[in-house]
Amino acid sequence: MEIPVTGFIVHSSGSQDSEHSHVLYLTSWDGRPLNKHHFSGVTSFNVGHEHRYAGTTEPAPSGIPHTHEYFTITSFNDRHKNEIRGVTGPAIPLPEGGHYHKFHGVTTVNGSHPHTHKFSGDTSPSS
Repeated sequence: MEIPVTGFIVHSSGSQDSEHSHVLYLTSWDGRPLNKHHFSGVTSFNVGHEHRYAGTTEPAPSGIPHTHEYFTITSFNDRHKNEIRGVTGPAIPLPEGGHYHKFHGVTTVNGSHPHTHKFSGDTSPSS
């Protein structure tokens, strides 16, 4: 089975020998543009505070089973911030078309009293 994809490859040369690498950036999958989702929320309340966060997932093909990687930095509260990263769950179809994803996890450890925060939610819909 062949699936047409479009995109571009970036070549980066390593040392002077034969080692080098390529990064592939896809722009469409099977004739459809790749989709992204927005995500946002508020972390759990730990050690007397919470954090707000917002971001956009990495692109992925739509119309096939897929997930998205995501990464963002929380708001600066109680003199620190945390990193949020992970992979969404699979696409969940919406009755009117499109889909969304669930996400959840635990932030990086930070703060004057080292701790983490839990986070979870649903991404924005995509068509």
